Amino acid sequence: MRRNIIFFLACMLAVAGVSPLSAKNNKTLKDVLGKYFLIGTAMNVDQIWERNADEANIVKNNFNAVVAENCMKGEEIHPEENRFFWDDADRLVKFAEDNGLAVTGHCLVWHSQAPVWMFTDERGDTVSRDVLIDRIHRHISEVVGRYKGRILGWDVVNEIFNDDGTFRESPYYRIIGPEFVELAFKFAHEADPDAELYINDYSLSYPAKRDAVCRIVRKLKSEGYRVDGIGMQSHNGLDYPDMAEYEKSIDAFAACGVKVMVTELDVNVLPNPKKFGGADINQNFKYADILNPYKNGLPKDVEKQFEQRYLDLFKIYYRHRGQISRVTLWGVTDTKSWLNDFPVPGRVNYPLLFGRDNKPKPVVDKIIEIFKK
Repeated sequence: MRRNIIFFLACMLAVAGVSPLSAKNNKTLKDVLGKYFLIGTAMNVDQIWERNADEANIVKNNFNAVVAENCMKGEEIHPEENRFFWDDADRLVKFAEDNGLAVTGHCLVWHSQAPVWMFTDERGDTVSRDVLIDRIHRHISEVVGRYKGRILGWDVVNEIFNDDGTFRESPYYRIIGPEFVELAFKFAHEADPDAELYINDYSLSYPAKRDAVCRIVRKLKSEGYRVDGIGMQSHNGLDYPDMAEYEKSIDAFAACGVKVMVTELDVNVLPNPKKFGGADINQNFKYADILNPYKNGLPKDVEKQFEQRYLDLFKIYYRHRGQISRVTLWGVTDTKSWLNDFPVPGRVNYPLLFGRDNKPKPVVDKIIEIFKK
């Protein structure tokens, strides 16, 4: 009888668009991990408009926080100097509010996917320092101000350091200098004094980069700027990052007196091209079959490595649950993951916790068990 009841409930959940985890575990990620920190995902526009209802339901049933994958980035939300496009971002915020989800705004100042007009004038010449500061001010004021009181926090600056800890020679840095960072935090705080403000970057297990982030966070805080958290983009692979250094970074960032967030979590299972590294989206390599070996599914041995990698990561997050405020997957299912096309277009990747069948992978149950101790 009990077996029949479980089967009936599973059928009903499937009809409702809910993916049950297993007969032994009807708890989802947000039910268990959500007791310790926000557990979130990045959403694309088909999901936020519920054109892909199945993937939207995965978000509703498994996560308690969301972030826009692209629709709040500068080139999307501010395509022309005197024109904003709010539709998709508005919808994301409404989706979150309708479903009781926390929202993080991503991102305000980033050298990549910036508004195409941001750095040049009508003649195509590079703008002056004062003009760029004014443009940043207006962009941040308009975007943050529109969602004042509705968004938990903002990734104010994104990917500002090289892996060796030096400042990235972005247009913001070349035109304004390092002061662009403090200006961005100042403008964001003015636009919404109650919003949390974050710095976000990748490869933060590298000691030099870790130290650079700690230095700038301490400097900003000592000068009276609001800085609430450090986002550790965690675009990981089966053999990177160094897990000991990754864990050291969590401790180092917490010691800066801010929240630690895992902001863009996924695990790349495909072989990397030579000279590939980090998460700089300007990297692009030519397709080759040898770089796309799992077109028809993961072999058992790779699936086992994938699962172990996620378990090792979430064991770290469990140990540091008092320091971590949010863990966010960078995508909902493997189908739409950016890693199908980065850094090699046209591949088949398997980096997330929900597969192309919209079902949770077996590792999800095991992650939940870690946090049910």
